[in-house]
Amino acid sequence: MEMIRKLLVLLIICLGITVCMNPADAAEQQYKKISRDGISDIVDGKYDETIKSFTEYLNENPGDLESMYVLAVAYAQKNDIAKSMEYVKQAVDSGLPFARFIAGPRALLKPLTDSTAFQAYAGKIDSLFVHGPTVGCVTHDSARFWIRTAQEADFLVKLSKSSNLGNSIISQKVRTKKDNDYTAIAMVDGLDPETEYFYSIYINDQKQDGQWSFKTFPKTDEHYRFQVGFGGGAGYTPKYEYMWNTIHSHNPLAFLLLGDNVYIDNPTRPDVQRYCYYRRQSREEFRKFAASTSVFSIWDDHDFTVNDAWGGPEINDPEWKIPVWRLYKNNWNNPAYGGGEAQPGCWYDFSIGDVDFFMLDGRYYRTDPKIDNPLMLGPVQMQWLLKALKQSTGTFKVIASPVPWSYGAKPGSLDPWQGYTAEREQIFSFLEENSIEGVVLISADRHRSDAWKIERENGYTLYEFESSKISNIHTHGIMPGSMFGYNDTCSFGLLTFDTMSSDPTVAYEIYNIDNHLIHKITLKKSQLTHKKRGNK
Repeated sequence: MEMIRKLLVLLIICLGITVCMNPADAAEQQYKKISRDGISDIVDGKYDETIKSFTEYLNENPGDLESMYVLAVAYAQKNDIAKSMEYVKQAVDSGLPFARFIAGPRALLKPLTDSTAFQAYAGKIDSLFVHGPTVGCVTHDSARFWIRTAQEADFLVKLSKSSNLGNSIISQKVRTKKDNDYTAIAMVDGLDPETEYFYSIYINDQKQDGQWSFKTFPKTDEHYRFQVGFGGGAGYTPKYEYMWNTIHSHNPLAFLLLGDNVYIDNPTRPDVQRYCYYRRQSREEFRKFAASTSVFSIWDDHDFTVNDAWGGPEINDPEWKIPVWRLYKNNWNNPAYGGGEAQPGCWYDFSIGDVDFFMLDGRYYRTDPKIDNPLMLGPVQMQWLLKALKQSTGTFKVIASPVPWSYGAKPGSLDPWQGYTAEREQIFSFLEENSIEGVVLISADRHRSDAWKIERENGYTLYEFESSKISNIHTHGIMPGSMFGYNDTCSFGLLTFDTMSSDPTVAYEIYNIDNHLIHKITLKKSQLTHKKRGNK
C-alpha cells in the first residue's frame, strides 16, 4: 500500500494535479507559507483570527519559533504589550535571534518596540548589528559588503591578508539609512586577485563580533580553475536551513540564487516582503555562508509577484512593481539592477576570469503567455543580452534563467520558456548566426536538480543544468526527457570551470543537503563549438 501511495503522489506531482490533503500534511509540504500568511493576515487587520490559529498551531508544534514571532506581532498590533512580551521572551529563550524583533517589520512591531517593557529588555541585549554581512560584487580587485543596522549608523570594513587583521585595508565609510531599510553597502578596492582576505565589521567605529573571509576573483580573461554554485527554491524551512552550511563547505567563489529565494507571494504588502527576507537573513547558517561567498541573485515569480504571474510591459503598471523592485534592492548586493531607475529589473552580467555570466530577469516585463507574441525578457533586456553575448570574449558564457529552457521540464505549462518560444528562438538563432560558442544554460524553478540536452539543427547541442530545491520541502517529479534528475531531498548545483587546458571544461555536479555527490557531467569546450557540432 505504501508503494501505491508513493506512486500516486509522484503522479500528482508530475501532472500538477491539485488535491485536498490533511492539514498536517499541507503544513509539512508548505511550512514556508504558514507564518508568512500569518503576517499577511496581521497586515489585513485579522489579529484575533491570527492569534487563535497560531496559538493552536504552537500547541500542536511546541517550540515553533515563527509561531512565537507571529503571536508577538499580533498582540503588539492589539496593543497587548504584556502578552506580546511573553512571546518575545519565549522566542528568544527558545533560540530566535533577538534581532528579529529589531529588524521588524518595524511598522508592525512599533507598539511593542516603543514600549517601556521592550526597551528595558532590549537594553540587556542591545546591538546595532542586525543583518549581514553579505559579500557581493567581488572582482579581481574589489568587493562590496552589505549590512543592516538597528538604527542609522556609520559602517566600514577592515580587511587584511592576515587573520590578525594586520596592515588592514579600510573600506569607504558609509551610513545605513532609514530610507533604505537601515541598510548600506560599503565598497573596497585595490585588492589583489586570487587572494583570501579576512575582514571585520565596524559600526560607529566599534568592532562587531565575528570575523569572516572571502577570496577575490582572478583577473578578467585569465584562464583559471574555480567553482560556482547555483540553485533556487530556497523556501524557508528550519530543518533544512543547514543546506547553507553544506554549500559553504565547498567554498565556491560565488553562488547564484536563481529565484524563489525567499517565497513572498505578496507584491502589494511590503511588510510581508520584509518579513520573508528578515527570517532568512537572521539565520546563522545563511549569515555565515553569505559572509564568505559572493552572492548574486535574480528573482522569479514567488519573490516578485505570485505563482506563474507576470509584471507586464510597462515600467510602473501595476503600480506595485517599482516598490517591489526597490525593496528587493535593499536586501541584496548585486552589481546592477536592470537599467536602474530608468528601466528597473534585476538583469546584469559579471565575469570570473574568462567565464562570463548573464543573469536574466524573467518577470518584470513578462507578458501573458496566452497573447500573440508574448515576451519574457522584453525589448530592452533582449537588446542588452544579445549585445553582451556578441561582445563576450569568455571561454564559457553562462546564461542564467529563473525558469527552464527545455520544453520537457514542465510539460503543458506556458510559464517556462516553452510559453515564450519566439524569444527563446531569437536567442538561440543569434548564437548560431554570430558563431557564439561555449554557451551553457542554467535555470531554476522546478523543485529538483536535473540536466537536459537541447538539440539544434543549425548549431551545437545546448546543455541546460537546472536546480531549484535548496531548502524546499515541496518536490516536483523527475521528467522522462532529462539526461538525469534528482529529487529525493534538497540539493544544489555546483559548476567547476577549468579553462587552463587546451580543451577547457565545465563540470556540473549535483550535491544533496547531506553533501553526497549525486550526479556529474563534464562538457568540453569543443562540444560547444559550431565547427565541431558532431562532437557531442
